[in-house]
Amino acid sequence: MSQSLEPQSPETLSTRQKLLCLVTAFLGWMFAGSVMVLIPLAGRAATIGMGEADEARVGQWFSWYICAFLLGAAAGGWWFGAMGDRIGRAKAMGLSILWYSLFTGATVWVANPMQLLMLRFVACLGVGGMWPNGVALVSEVWSDVSRPLLAGLIGTAANFGFVLFGLIASYVAIDPAHWRWIFAAAAMPLPLGLFVLLAVPESPRWKAGKCRASPTSRSPTAEVFRPPLLRRTIIGIFLGMIPLLGNWGGANWLVPWAGAVGGAADPFLKSHIQTIRSTGAALGSLIGGWLASFLGRRTTYFLISLMSLGSSIYLFWYLEPGMPGFLLWTFVLGFFGTVFFGWLPLYLPELFPTRVRATGSGVTFNFGRIATAAGVLGAGQLMLRFHGDYARVGQLTSLIYVAGLVIVFFAPDTSKHRLDD
Repeated sequence: MSQSLEPQSPETLSTRQKLLCLVTAFLGWMFAGSVMVLIPLAGRAATIGMGEADEARVGQWFSWYICAFLLGAAAGGWWFGAMGDRIGRAKAMGLSILWYSLFTGATVWVANPMQLLMLRFVACLGVGGMWPNGVALVSEVWSDVSRPLLAGLIGTAANFGFVLFGLIASYVAIDPAHWRWIFAAAAMPLPLGLFVLLAVPESPRWKAGKCRASPTSRSPTAEVFRPPLLRRTIIGIFLGMIPLLGNWGGANWLVPWAGAVGGAADPFLKSHIQTIRSTGAALGSLIGGWLASFLGRRTTYFLISLMSLGSSIYLFWYLEPGMPGFLLWTFVLGFFGTVFFGWLPLYLPELFPTRVRATGSGVTFNFGRIATAAGVLGAGQLMLRFHGDYARVGQLTSLIYVAGLVIVFFAPDTSKHRLDD
């Protein structure tokens, strides 16, 4: 039997190859973060620049753009996740990066909000596909001892993208007359996608599993939605949904709120808010995997739900952009609200065996986006009902963290388990 058909262990990759997998997964998710942050930074300016003047309608378009991202990422997580279980994590990751880069760059030529909405959905298919394949690749290539730290690194990568574009927007204005440039800048990962396809090694654990797989095995998607994995899939979807809705349906309103308050008098206020929030988020995500390893998976999730609830209530009820303390509490909410995203890359892959790990991780993380999209649409309706009052919308949507305090008690405790082949 040839060497390529023999089951391999993760140790067959050299340290250099393992680092290549880690660095490219980190960069792929970092640039996906740059794509995610485009609408918080430029969505309001783009909508006004394309002819919409009413603030409540601008807020509603903002909610639709976020929904397009969430639904596109959910579909992409399913599609590219299943692709990763069939053709390999590295190949599917490279294709995901190429996809979101190309279609984000195409946004430069949109002429109205509807075209922007449609291209956001298409581009974010690639964003959704990047996460499960990057997480599965890093989880399988590195040892159990390394995974808590590396889960934090992957979790925080998107926030580096947030910070990067927040800093750029602090020096180059994003206003109704000048907003297209940032979508062009977000297309820069194209060479990275090509490099991943050509140079990044495949997961030996995945290759060994493909050798053992039966030709009559059911599809990965069908398997994660049937017993005995069905219960784990459902719990994982809810655990991924809570922080997604808390961030995209709640805390995400901080940036357009700052844009509305700052206006022409302080056009950089929104980018400062984005940078401060993303800096806190980068630190929070970085320690998520370590906290889960130190305190236990379920205890960590409960505590960060509690702290996210408390900080969001204080921020939306008692402060507003420009007040003393607003930047500090933006940092605090960014920190606690994104510890989840260092926790999830560690926990979700532990729920599934290797043969369906990318699919399971993609479904559980990204399918929460569907419920989140419904929540964001509801928030858009609240914007109309409250006549553009961003604070009142944030006050209601941040209550989602109460659900996190309850749901985690139904989650399997995987703290002492190794990845299952």
